[in-house]
Amino acid sequence: MTQLSPQALETLERWLQDPLVDEATKGELRALENDPKELEERFYRDLEFGTGGLRGVIGAGSNRINRYTVGRATQGFAKYILEQYNGEGSPSVVIAHDSRRFSPEFTLEAALVLAGNGIKTHLFPSLRSTPQLSFSVRDLKATGGIVITASHNPPEYNGYKVYNADGGQLIPDEAEKVISYIQQVDSFDAVKRISREEAESQGLLHWLGEQEDEAFTDTVASVSVAREEITSSLGRNFKIVYTPLHGTGNIPVRSVLSKIGFTEVFVVPQQEEPDSEFSTVKSPNPEEREAFTLAMELGEELNADLLIGTDPDADRMGAVVRDKDGKFVVLSGNQSGALMIHYYLSRLQEQGKLPANGAVVKTIVTSEMGAAVASHYGATVFNTLTGFKYIGEKMTQFEASGEYTYLFGYEESYGYLAGTYARDKDAVLAAMLIAEAGAYYKAQGKTLYDVLQELYEKFGYFLESLESRTLKGKDGVAQIQGIMNDWRSNPPQEIAGTAVSEIQDYSLGINGLPKENVLKYLLADGSWFCLRPSGTEPKIKVYFAVRGESLQNAKDKVAALTVQVMGRVDGNN
Repeated sequence: MTQLSPQALETLERWLQDPLVDEATKGELRALENDPKELEERFYRDLEFGTGGLRGVIGAGSNRINRYTVGRATQGFAKYILEQYNGEGSPSVVIAHDSRRFSPEFTLEAALVLAGNGIKTHLFPSLRSTPQLSFSVRDLKATGGIVITASHNPPEYNGYKVYNADGGQLIPDEAEKVISYIQQVDSFDAVKRISREEAESQGLLHWLGEQEDEAFTDTVASVSVAREEITSSLGRNFKIVYTPLHGTGNIPVRSVLSKIGFTEVFVVPQQEEPDSEFSTVKSPNPEEREAFTLAMELGEELNADLLIGTDPDADRMGAVVRDKDGKFVVLSGNQSGALMIHYYLSRLQEQGKLPANGAVVKTIVTSEMGAAVASHYGATVFNTLTGFKYIGEKMTQFEASGEYTYLFGYEESYGYLAGTYARDKDAVLAAMLIAEAGAYYKAQGKTLYDVLQELYEKFGYFLESLESRTLKGKDGVAQIQGIMNDWRSNPPQEIAGTAVSEIQDYSLGINGLPKENVLKYLLADGSWFCLRPSGTEPKIKVYFAVRGESLQNAKDKVAALTVQVMGRVDGNN
């Protein structure tokens, strides 16, 4: 124990001495007495509550996610909820969870702490998607929301995301208040908690049912811009293979596709059931081609037109289409976004429903191709920091001012939303929209790949790539900060033979956006790259974007840029 830092040692001893910490947890910690490095990792700090909430490895310790860190965070959130509430009756919070380890247990723990603070909770009895949580906060007029999920992280992770009354994740000034309240919870006996029996008898625990599920899927289906066509004919001639990757998407995605008229939908059987180990994939992430291996096998067998995958909490959607040779190609988030913007806005225009003050919102690391398409249809394009909470914030601002009508928001990381029923990205909606676009264009003799090539020819050959480096633990945090410090203090004058024309340091709070540790370098030829530490994973992400004279030219440019930048990044970690 003497090899631990003073802070880690003190916190460990407090956990071992605390009568409120159960014996199983203490036993897990005592079993590590000969592993000081692991104990240091578990106790050198409290698990950080970022702007999105908690996310960490499951296990005992202050820097792990467990019932105690969840309880402490909920006590802080409870104070925030009570402070925010000014309506009649009592405040309430909706809670949902995904298929991960301990998700049901963490859900109940959060509910009982809220109940201990006099706050009513609406709980889903089994796994539900993150976008449904966002919808239900709004639909039930709750004061806030919690979803227990670690999105597409590996199986050893879980997380805890909190939402405001708008149904959006907390923006920085809101999150800072919650963080300050959590920091005031200096012992576990400061966490107010009552039993499940007490909570239910006092009317503070309410279990949601199928009515809320129907409300969600009906609302998503109402966003369709081709429902009659899909139902009458197109839905019977378009074959879809879908994988929920062992997560929450299976029921809502199939329900919505059925509601708008798709009859040829086939689920990958090995990945249909919830599985906290995600045993058929290296990572349950539809951003990665490997996640579609089984879907591609089934797609070939059935001669499918489109493959769709959603991540465990069903807020990210990936699509696979056939190229001109009939081979499956995984679309990037930027490509899917551009296709959906083109399809959705063009159909609204055809139907005379495209508003003159329409707005499309994207993040600063998202391709400019979608922006070019949106501008073509007369929409105003807004940029936000990374994180759908900022897109949700824009939606609420538009609603309040009436100056703009929100049409579509998206991130390069496979998150999309059309419609204003939620304030978070929705893979259920995205699955519906990409499917109906595919069916609509098939009726014209085109694939989605064909339409993508048309967009390239019309708007330019935009190409993007993403590199990330995983740097775990205490040392990893220092390495990531060292990389950012190096690029900030020694900025390049040129990269890959092209001059750097502008450096955007978002830690200074530029372009009217909140401060964030992000560096973006604009190059003289219109290319750019961006360095950003992940807010939810132990990673530093580097984004690249170019615009070429041809697809091959764009590929060459992005490859050269990547080699130069990552050579320097890797030299510093």
